Amino acid sequence: MDNGDKRQWTVIWRIFLIGGSLMNSHEYLQQLKERIVQAEYQYYILDDPQITDAEYDAMLVDLLAIEKEHPEWVDASSPSKRVGGFVADQFTKVAHYGPMLSLDNAFSADDLRVFDRRVREVVANPEYVVELKIDGLTLALTYDGPALQRGATRGDGVNGEDITENVRTIRDVPLKLRDGDADAAPAPVSRVDVRGEGYMPKESFRRLNIERGEGGQPVFANPRNAAAGSLRQQDSRITAQRGLRYFAYQILQAQEIGLKTQEETLAQLSRWGFSVNPYVKVFTDIEDVTAYCTEMADKRHSLPYDIDGLVLKLNNYAQQQELGFTSKSPRWAIAYKFPAEQVETTLLDIEITVGRTGVLTPTAVLREVAVAGTMVARAALHNLDYIRTKDIRIGDHVIIHKAGDIIPEVVKTLPEKRNGTEREFHMPDVCPGCGEGITRLSGEAAHRCINPQCAGQQREVIIHFVSRDAMNVDGAGAATVTQLLQEGLIGDAGDLYTLTEEKLMSMERMGKRSAQNLLEALEESKGRGLACLLFALGIRNVGSKAARALATRFRSMEALQQASLEDLQAIPDVGQVMAQNVEAYFQDPANQTLLEKLNAAGVQMSLSAEDEAGSNDMFMGASIVVTGTLSQWDRSEIERIIERGGGKASSSVSRKTTFVLAGENAGSKLQKAQTLGIPIYSEEEFRQKFGLA
Repeated sequence: MDNGDKRQWTVIWRIFLIGGSLMNSHEYLQQLKERIVQAEYQYYILDDPQITDAEYDAMLVDLLAIEKEHPEWVDASSPSKRVGGFVADQFTKVAHYGPMLSLDNAFSADDLRVFDRRVREVVANPEYVVELKIDGLTLALTYDGPALQRGATRGDGVNGEDITENVRTIRDVPLKLRDGDADAAPAPVSRVDVRGEGYMPKESFRRLNIERGEGGQPVFANPRNAAAGSLRQQDSRITAQRGLRYFAYQILQAQEIGLKTQEETLAQLSRWGFSVNPYVKVFTDIEDVTAYCTEMADKRHSLPYDIDGLVLKLNNYAQQQELGFTSKSPRWAIAYKFPAEQVETTLLDIEITVGRTGVLTPTAVLREVAVAGTMVARAALHNLDYIRTKDIRIGDHVIIHKAGDIIPEVVKTLPEKRNGTEREFHMPDVCPGCGEGITRLSGEAAHRCINPQCAGQQREVIIHFVSRDAMNVDGAGAATVTQLLQEGLIGDAGDLYTLTEEKLMSMERMGKRSAQNLLEALEESKGRGLACLLFALGIRNVGSKAARALATRFRSMEALQQASLEDLQAIPDVGQVMAQNVEAYFQDPANQTLLEKLNAAGVQMSLSAEDEAGSNDMFMGASIVVTGTLSQWDRSEIERIIERGGGKASSSVSRKTTFVLAGENAGSKLQKAQTLGIPIYSEEEFRQKFGLA
């Protein structure tokens, strides 16, 4: 059965079940859970999805509906636990099955050589397994028969906190161990304790901080802090929305079940359904280890998650036992820590920008300097509390880094270098966008302009509306939007569709051809469809993925406007906070007026033909990596083409990668694909093979 047949079978099967008695049967519930678990395994672990997001969402909606009607059928390993819902009063202390020891650190190649000499004094011909040191937090998981029974934090190494309900929301933590390869199955045990690292990917961290900043909440300093904060939420529904992941690396009962090496353990974890980090290598020469540490230090910024070093372990468990432990750490392992990548520069000024939600954000203007592979001239300062806590002054010498290797941030000032010319920063009394007063609401870290007609807010709202990932109006950049607002030609996004050639040509530096091009782009944008429009509206917390989920579920703006809070929360990608924001958006009279204006202009308020078609199945089930610079599409465009064709645009090359689309200046991903023998297409070959314009 090919993927097209599978999809058709899924639809027919679901219609049959909905119309028949099986839909509410316990037998169907079990089948549904098995199919969802398999889909999650293929998506998160194998990086090889076999069904579309819409099909997965439909199954999950069915599951939630049945379990709501039959709560007596719900068990701890149900996929419904992924979406959260449990609200904890407090986290109880639990004792770990075995102590969670720390590792000694190495900070140089010489430190690694000293470690190697100590090992060779005890064992001959050691073999080392080298794994990435994920910058997250250690989580201890306990399985019994073989369902997940408990998830706990490291705590003090002897006792941790029980955060089971939050751990269940992490998609690549199996709720039940898979059978794996029967031929390679270990000896059975009644209990399995797995340890690994919970972490927040860089992209999830970036989205979370944007949402928190726009909502007037303090932002997280780095992905590790964000992951820790997410796992200690009292409400697991919040944790479920944070996009956390997990890499497993240890089985406490490894030798008891017949595993002899760390390599075998990692393979067994993979068979059980865990994510295992792909950058694991085995070496017999310490010089090869040091070379690999240097290689990964150079590559760390291109990874989709934070690492702060590598971990070196003896591969053979019998040799580990020979070396034993100190009171605090094993003698057979060591952590190589990357040097801290922080640089000094001068803070020249602090500028205020007004976001589309009215939040006033201070930004440091810096003397340009290279940090983590790029030139940095501006850095986030977040809010006034952040500036005061770090005693940041205009003119200071400051140390900066990239939080999560992404966001430039001021770490600290160097007060010993002050000469008396430095100035303390004060938040302005009025909004720089409209001149109205600003306020700071109780419980918020942010200062906010509450004028709904604020020109600064409207500017950011409209810039977002016309952006490439939203309505994609070519020629309507930030400068053009600013000029249109300043000359009174538009007041909101709806006014864009009232522009005429005559109005546009009244603007400075706007010629006849440029005006015609902009009008053509605006006309073309009317047919983008509901998903793009919902994202373009800038509803708080609604990103492009959530916009697609809302559009797919309700299919028209009218149906969405009439949806209840309960209807909205039933969608897997929509949590309580997002649902409340969507409801509040449509209840606002100003937003209702905007939607009426857009509708009158002919902007499509339903699914586009492209979205309806899905748009085809040309990439169904494929995992495609795009690397290098493309001439015909930008990255977001090509990813949308892949997703609409039923494929997944993956960020990393693995054996599960279907093929690689390589543009100019493709680097390590191209090299890895060549090493693995994965098909590689140039941009022109890709275009011709799949008949793309």
